[in-house]
Amino acid sequence: MSEKARNQRRVLVAVDESEESMYALSWSLKNIVFQNSTDTLILLYVKPPHAVYSPLDATGRMDDPETPGYLFSSDISAAINKYSQEVADCVLEKAKKLCKEVQHVKVETRVENGDPRDVICRMSEKLGADVLVMGSHGYGVVKRAFLGSVSDYCSQNVKCPVLIVKKPKPTVADRQ
Repeated sequence: MSEKARNQRRVLVAVDESEESMYALSWSLKNIVFQNSTDTLILLYVKPPHAVYSPLDATGRMDDPETPGYLFSSDISAAINKYSQEVADCVLEKAKKLCKEVQHVKVETRVENGDPRDVICRMSEKLGADVLVMGSHGYGVVKRAFLGSVSDYCSQNVKCPVLIVKKPKPTVADRQ
């Protein structure tokens, strides 16, 4: 790989509220994004969808069976959307503060809506990511079987290389 190509990478980092994603971002700043490079670091936060329809009333309202019943009033739905955006803004501000230590690297932020698995895969291709960096929550086999793993899914479906960063478990010395 030429020096010029190495210095013009697009590194997509999926961030969320977890310590694991912030650790993955910190790790990538130390090990992937080089000081004084012309890399572009793209911080992607995906707002998961919230329930709009009542699961008990999936077939529709009693007075009009063709129209699904809404679980929330428009005021509550607006409040949920506002809170969701505030969480996204807070996560991205925290992530951008971590990026301040790396100079000359362009930092872009994106907020998207939907299932994180699908959105991360779609955005990695749309944004032309050279590498996708994700944190691992380390749920283990049982939880992963029930919840699914976003990082596992993305590693199987994204076209660019995927780096899954695991946060080290605290040692006995760390706990004291």
